Amino acid sequence: MKKEDKNLDKTVKEMESMFEELFGSSDEKADTAATEAAGEADELDDSVVILNDENGNEIRFEFLDLIEYQGEEYVVLLPEDEDAEEVVILKVEDTGSSDEEAYVSVDNEYTLQTIFEIFKEKFRDIFTFLD
Repeated sequence: MKKEDKNLDKTVKEMESMFEELFGSSDEKADTAATEAAGEADELDDSVVILNDENGNEIRFEFLDLIEYQGEEYVVLLPEDEDAEEVVILKVEDTGSSDEEAYVSVDNEYTLQTIFEIFKEKFRDIFTFLD
């Protein structure tokens, strides 16, 4: 395994850990919390997404990008916490409502890695990525 692959694996694991910290370790809880919070965008600023954790606490994220991969859409979010160093990647699912969508966790590590690599390539001149 190349050093770059190890660093990517570490980054993905850190993102997963952060997601579990925010939404709990149960994928079902995370999916439910994210679905309940979907569509709760800050009306004053379209770049802010507000999601609720499993305890109903609001967590504000900065919307960084929407990436299409294999016919699916994924959002890349950065927690507004000033100490945040990792992004959160969630899959966008249609709820059947034109003004509401759901964000659910991504279970496939390869998909997470691929989305993050696409994101890094698109924003390599804007962000500094830690390896």
